[in-house]
Amino acid sequence: MIAPLLRRLGQTLLVLFGVSVLVFAVFFATPGADPTARIAGRNASPQIMEKVRLEYGFDRALPVQYATMMKKLFITRDLASYADRGELVVPQILQAAPVTACLVCGAAFIWVGASIIMGTLAAAMKDTWVDRTLMMAGLVGISIPVFWLGQVANLVTQSRYHDTWLFSWVPGLGYVPFSEDPGGWFRALVIPWVVLAVMFIGIYSRVLRADLVALAGEDFMRTARAKGLSPTRVMLRHGLRTALVTFVSLFGLDFAQLVGGGALLTEVVFGLPGVGRLTYRALTNLDLPVIMATVMYSAIFVVVANAVVDMVYLLLDPRVRDAR
Repeated sequence: MIAPLLRRLGQTLLVLFGVSVLVFAVFFATPGADPTARIAGRNASPQIMEKVRLEYGFDRALPVQYATMMKKLFITRDLASYADRGELVVPQILQAAPVTACLVCGAAFIWVGASIIMGTLAAAMKDTWVDRTLMMAGLVGISIPVFWLGQVANLVTQSRYHDTWLFSWVPGLGYVPFSEDPGGWFRALVIPWVVLAVMFIGIYSRVLRADLVALAGEDFMRTARAKGLSPTRVMLRHGLRTALVTFVSLFGLDFAQLVGGGALLTEVVFGLPGVGRLTYRALTNLDLPVIMATVMYSAIFVVVANAVVDMVYLLLDPRVRDAR
């Protein structure tokens, strides 16, 4: 058990190093482009250009430039955005990350719970009207763009019906920290949670239903039924646990991608100051240090989440553990 974990940890560190080199090469080692001008931003003065060149070592070899950039990003954390009046980049990400984490964790709680219920119920009642209705609802959820659903939710709750008793509790767009007002925090996020979760409920419920139906004919499921176990126990204890291997794999990738900035559209639509909105603003202003830092943040989170998913595999599926 220890050896696979150590091996996976080593692979994770190697991948993180490769990701950092690739991100640096894309942003600062592209032939024919001046990284000094990219860092300094638009219409930078000659004095600022010279300061950036010396500070980041752009007059030195590429390995030195890479080491300087990684040092500024992870050790000294003094990577600055010259397009944003010299604001430090890492504190901006650290300030935005909890907002994104709250948004994604709440949405994940909704989509995991709802998709397990829908997928299991549809598989248990295969080829009935319940199965068809649930899968049709899931397909509708997959088909609706999140930005459109968010705009419709804002139109209903913020404008047209805001003064009615049904939506009068909905606050204005924005974020309320949990430490300041737990109730306001919940009210500000509950609609973004549902909007972000809708698409994933459709995807995960259909995947889980397909896995459970496929597993129903496996030998271990037939053995469990032959022992006299109830259909509910066979489905939940034997089928669901095996089907969750695929579920966990999808969840790990999607959760990491969303926390890494994939919830950009939801954050922009609902005015949430998260990592996605920070990236959107940096792209609009061509703020390269912020773009690079958010890309690194997202890549690292995805790689680490993949490693965690692999470790969860070892607990969920003994076949994976034995193979390693």
